Amino acid sequence: MTPTRLLLVSLFLSLATPALPSIPASDATRIRSLKITILSTMLADGRELGEWGFAALVEADGRRILFDTGAHPGLVLENARTLGIDLTDVPEVIITHNHWDHIGGLLTLRKSVLDKNAPGALARVHVGEGIFYPRTSGDDDTEDNTLIPIKPAYEKTGGVFIIHDKPVQLHPGIWLTGPVPRKYPERNWGSTGKVRTPAGTVEDNVPEDQALIFDTEQGLVALFGCGHAGVVNTLDYARSFIRPARIHALIGGIHVFAATDQTWEWTAEKLSVYGVDHYIGAHCTGIESVWRFRSNLGLDRKHAVVGAVGATFTLGQGINPRNIAK
Repeated sequence: MTPTRLLLVSLFLSLATPALPSIPASDATRIRSLKITILSTMLADGRELGEWGFAALVEADGRRILFDTGAHPGLVLENARTLGIDLTDVPEVIITHNHWDHIGGLLTLRKSVLDKNAPGALARVHVGEGIFYPRTSGDDDTEDNTLIPIKPAYEKTGGVFIIHDKPVQLHPGIWLTGPVPRKYPERNWGSTGKVRTPAGTVEDNVPEDQALIFDTEQGLVALFGCGHAGVVNTLDYARSFIRPARIHALIGGIHVFAATDQTWEWTAEKLSVYGVDHYIGAHCTGIESVWRFRSNLGLDRKHAVVGAVGATFTLGQGINPRNIAK
């Protein structure tokens, strides 16, 4: 076939064959299916138990992740059993920061899945840089970081800690922030704590604090443990390295229960700029702040609730608050 004839045939085929739709890479990595179930927080109804702590189960596009582990060693395990949730096929854990009310169940949960012959379950723990720094509280020099003695005991079971110093996409559409830059002065930690960093001993502002962000077609879904880095700092940061999308759902603890009215107003004003569609304020968020944010964000009782054990957020369906939080 002559070059001229070959060119004509190629041109004919290009005109006769409809072009396939081009799918941006970012769209291809967005989460299509997402369910978040709270396993530890203060409010509970039914047969579940509440506590000062936080934990949640994430189910995203077939992947299952445990987010924090509550305060009391056996409470998350017991609540999971009551809710009919099997943790033996959950390979990964996110620990947001070193505080006792988020790490208390780690060893018990790990041992429970080993007892069921599931060595791959709860076997990888993602943490932020600085989580193992030594801590003290007040004038006492006693070690205050309760995760330090847990670390060797957990590793003895075959589990591993994975330390992150920057944002990472754990799986398509599932982002871990790692430590968050403190752009705004969202101070929500105790004033007496000290942390020994490689640069010296400084005030403990919980430098390792991190959150989990899901990129969905409806917007970003943000899951917080305590939000010691600041909810606005964290969301600003996430929107900078994922995309500047609206916040489709904000879930978990953001540590504003003892904040001033001015702080609540400032936070709500910042959140309203993003646009928040669903809000579950759990753990250290407090109760009064949820009502304030509901009003200031223009949400109703179906779209902004106090978090309860067993409450869920499902992409495309919204919030199921359980009876106590309706």
